[in-house]
Amino acid sequence: MLWDSELPRFGLRVRQSGRKIFCVQYRFDGRTRYFTIGQVGPVTPTQARKQALELLSEVAKGKDPAESRDRSRRQPTIAEFADRYLTEHARPRKKPSSVVTDQGHLRRHVIPAFGSKRVSAVSRSDVAGLHHKLRSTPVTANRVLALCSKMFSLAILWEIREDNPVVGIPRFPETKRERYLSEQELVRLGAVLRDVEKEKSETPASIDAIRMILFTGARKGEILSLRWEHVDDAGRCLRLPDSKTGAKKVQLNAPALGVLDSIRNRQRHKNTTWVIQGAKPNQPFVALTRPWHRIRIRAGLEDVRVHDLRHSYASMAAGAGLSLPVIGALLGHTQAATTQRYAHLSDDPLRQAS
Repeated sequence: MLWDSELPRFGLRVRQSGRKIFCVQYRFDGRTRYFTIGQVGPVTPTQARKQALELLSEVAKGKDPAESRDRSRRQPTIAEFADRYLTEHARPRKKPSSVVTDQGHLRRHVIPAFGSKRVSAVSRSDVAGLHHKLRSTPVTANRVLALCSKMFSLAILWEIREDNPVVGIPRFPETKRERYLSEQELVRLGAVLRDVEKEKSETPASIDAIRMILFTGARKGEILSLRWEHVDDAGRCLRLPDSKTGAKKVQLNAPALGVLDSIRNRQRHKNTTWVIQGAKPNQPFVALTRPWHRIRIRAGLEDVRVHDLRHSYASMAAGAGLSLPVIGALLGHTQAATTQRYAHLSDDPLRQAS
């Protein structure tokens, strides 16, 4: 061991292999400790001496640099912490669809960006860099940022790190997309649904799902996960035990009841739990994306998403002169502000009357 003549307890250790390493010796809690700074070559004597001075200053403040280093090494990586986040927080507390969304963001964005880093080693610039990389899709970028914020908040709660590096990173502005089908577009969509039903070019389940979403204004997940036990024929409604906003009642009009009657006739010899039955026995239908893509292209509705059928339901309600509170109740909104997006539509009947 060769000691520095300028800084006590800073020296150079020479291994039997000839490898030379800068290190610091200090006493903490009555024990002599050694802290390795780095290898000669990659670390210059000036750099090593500066770091040694900082380490000795930490010791003088009552901190043990070696313990801090060892604790850091015991920390999970972001990839490992993501598993804990899903197991201990997301799955017990969030809806299954939200868990799937979190898994997708983690797999596609967070883990590729800094999954191998220790939780305490992720900096604000790391997170800001990922957020900036996703700037072309601002909604996704903001959702990934929110996911990271929650994970680091839990890391603080679980005493893995002391700060949240997401704090202070501004979100991207988001433009809400409003797309409503006109009367002519609805006619085209209805015609295409009848055509593919007659041709048998699409499965009955996909056609039924689209019609039920359009006739009820329910969300896609609510219809695809609908069980027969949720259908209240006497009350002419669907009684959903859970939805995005909690328990919910969905009113059934004559077209929706007609779709349900048609489904019952097809399923009368089947013992199934699900209204929209999948290809496998007693499994729900889940693959609506591709059928909808083919149907919307054929109907000339290239920019229309399945969720836009829900907006169109609200648009038709507004066009019929229904008030915003009634529209909100039909859609299952719990906050009046959520229904305000349809305010400009509800003005149309008033202008026509004027």
